[in-house]
Amino acid sequence: MDFLNAIVALLNFVIIPATAYGAQLALGALGVTLIYGILRFSNFAHGDTMAFGTGMVILVTWWMQGLGIHLGPLPTALLALPFGIAITAALVLGTDRAVYRFYRKQKAAPVILVIVSMGVMFIMNGVTRFVIGVNEIRFDDGARFLINAGEFKKATGLAEGLAFRSTQALTIVTAVIVVAALFWFLNRTRTGKSMRAYSDNEDLALLSGINPERVVAVTWIIAAGLATIAGTLYGLDKAFKAFNYFQLLLPIFASAIVGGLGSPLGAIAGGFLIAFSEVGFTYAWKKVATYVLPESLAPDGLAQLLSTDYKFAVSFAILIVVLLFKPTGLFKGKSV
Repeated sequence: MDFLNAIVALLNFVIIPATAYGAQLALGALGVTLIYGILRFSNFAHGDTMAFGTGMVILVTWWMQGLGIHLGPLPTALLALPFGIAITAALVLGTDRAVYRFYRKQKAAPVILVIVSMGVMFIMNGVTRFVIGVNEIRFDDGARFLINAGEFKKATGLAEGLAFRSTQALTIVTAVIVVAALFWFLNRTRTGKSMRAYSDNEDLALLSGINPERVVAVTWIIAAGLATIAGTLYGLDKAFKAFNYFQLLLPIFASAIVGGLGSPLGAIAGGFLIAFSEVGFTYAWKKVATYVLPESLAPDGLAQLLSTDYKFAVSFAILIVVLLFKPTGLFKGKSV
């Protein structure tokens, strides 16, 4: 029984939270890697694009709730998501027209576009805080748990209860659907193949008649969609606070770089690697160790490698190690 209790505790505090968090990071990293692979610069405004998109979803969610529109056991935010994506896509397309296109025409070096994206990041950060505020916002509604800890304990007789929140299940299912749709789009549609060709060799793609402005516009729309979905799932799972999305930029970039910039598969693998590392290093393993070890070997302390305050330091450490020893990432993306 102790072994089963240890597995349930592991699922509760490590595997399920890390899988949900990894799915959110993977979606965010996919947006970063897509921009890097096609537009050839690291978009530092991606975290704030997530915050802006989530803020729009929250506003539309409140409007729908005010009209009495709900989605039963599912969060109303799912109904608001298409509106949030549309508004965010309009914003990033407008930003591209107003800012990035000028530097693209000048054939500016990638480092200049990175600096420009930092400026865009601060502006978007200010706009988001002005529109939605700076306080923490919880906007999840519908059923709270898919599996309730108390009911699980009654049904199984175990000391540990398994709690599986509906937002965690929704995050995992949505991420699988979005990733499958993205890979289908990139591999099976004419526009997706054009984007891959443009990413591989811009000059050859232009000679073959591919419209670069169309490729750029579709890339921004997809990146806005990924950012809004990732941000909304993160907000539903935890809570929305604009500053948290700014902090999220580090693990998202770490995920994209660890997997290999420009590699969609690498972004997904990197997201889960970073998520499991963060959760694994900051979890207090005392409870699991107490179940599986003899009483004489049970730890006295929390058996925690790092405080949760330092969870982003894990991403940073992994990022540094990868940049030092394998700068193209695990899936051989483009060198940073």
